[in-house]
Amino acid sequence: MLIVRNIVIEGKHQKPILLDFGYQPNGMPHPIVVFAHGFKGFKDWGHFNKVMEYFIENGFAFVKFNFSHNGGTVEQPIDFPDLEAFGNNNYSKELDDLSTVIDWIENNNLIADKEINKQQIYLIGHSRGGGISILAAHEDNRIKKVVTWAAVADLINRYSEEQISYWKKAGVIYVENSRTNQQMPLYYQLAENTLNNKVRFNVELAAKNLTIPHLIIHGTKDEAVPVNEASKINQWNSTSQLFIIEGAGHTFGASHPFSSTTFPPYAQIVLDKTLDFLKNKSSLY
Repeated sequence: MLIVRNIVIEGKHQKPILLDFGYQPNGMPHPIVVFAHGFKGFKDWGHFNKVMEYFIENGFAFVKFNFSHNGGTVEQPIDFPDLEAFGNNNYSKELDDLSTVIDWIENNNLIADKEINKQQIYLIGHSRGGGISILAAHEDNRIKKVVTWAAVADLINRYSEEQISYWKKAGVIYVENSRTNQQMPLYYQLAENTLNNKVRFNVELAAKNLTIPHLIIHGTKDEAVPVNEASKINQWNSTSQLFIIEGAGHTFGASHPFSSTTFPPYAQIVLDKTLDFLKNKSSLY
């Protein structure tokens, strides 16, 4: 198994994108899984390194990355030393980052062409990364399948009019990171970027117009994104497949840091169902 970590690629918004890739070198053209983390997330969170190994062991090339403005840096990719970048993140930047990563997959000099199948690029997104993945899959015909884990169904209407009004006057609001105890800024530019791109960022519209296979996985005990958001996405996309895990929370039993040699039971179910879907096995249920 070959895994290369922390490759620095140039982003489109004055911040680099940090990327990991891996595959089993055997001269076979591996399908490629691209993983997009969620809000207050990063590529090395929890069990994500082990998730990478799981897909490589099962015949895939795997790419995971930090969004350029997720709050991490090249020197410190775990956690959030750059809160100014975090505050200046928005959905346009995340969509551009994801497109840049796929550009890198197609044109890099680090992976031999014989080792990857550029016609089989699959996308997995968690939480907000799931919503971004649906938008990206709608926009980018290089993506051939999409899987969303605990995805948000709405990126636009997440704040009330009163909250937006306060945000505009104050210029910034803060969200707490309960693990790091940081007060993480969100500058008003996020609201402006969202309000100016209501069509592009409309998850419902994107889901309704998806023409590629889509698997939706969600837990009934999700404390961050209610399970009914998965049902909405599934209703919008007439060809999607919905898999609900009774009792599972937002991270499917995983936490950070993660030191176990095995996956939590819910996480294992997520991985097995995702693998079945990406390998075109006949039944998910």
